[in-house]
Amino acid sequence: MMERPNTVAGLMAKRDELIKLRKSLEAEIYKVTCDVDHLDAAIALFDPKNTPAAIKRYAIKHRAKKGTVQQFVMKYLREATEPVTSRDITEGWVEARGLRADQETFVILRKRIGATLTKYRGQGIIQAVGDIDGYRAWVLTTAFKSMPPKSLSRLNTVHKAYTGLG
Repeated sequence: MMERPNTVAGLMAKRDELIKLRKSLEAEIYKVTCDVDHLDAAIALFDPKNTPAAIKRYAIKHRAKKGTVQQFVMKYLREATEPVTSRDITEGWVEARGLRADQETFVILRKRIGATLTKYRGQGIIQAVGDIDGYRAWVLTTAFKSMPPKSLSRLNTVHKAYTGLG
């Protein structure tokens, strides 16, 4: 039995408020980052020497937080109505993040997503079902189609502990 239900309720309300604020600030950071990218592009038009530095800053500013790619890949696979390739998922990632990816950057992103797919295959979460346009096609295994996202996160932690990778 709780002795201080109002205290707990107040703390939970404050936590929810801070999470909402954090999401708002992250959205604002994203907007500001895009604005800076646009200014870098305009500067490069007038001074082409600045282009390499702008590209380096662009790569650093758009680095994904740890685990974001894995979450995106899992969400993409869950929402897919047919088998998808690493290229499909990469195109979705670029679009969702609002990135301007040249061919070289796209290949790097595709390889990172491919590494995530390989990891998920090793864990039995996904399986290959053939090829599409020269890329391996992937689907969630039957056991994971109905599993809630939070369960997959816990499964990943358990898998790391079991294999000694965590």
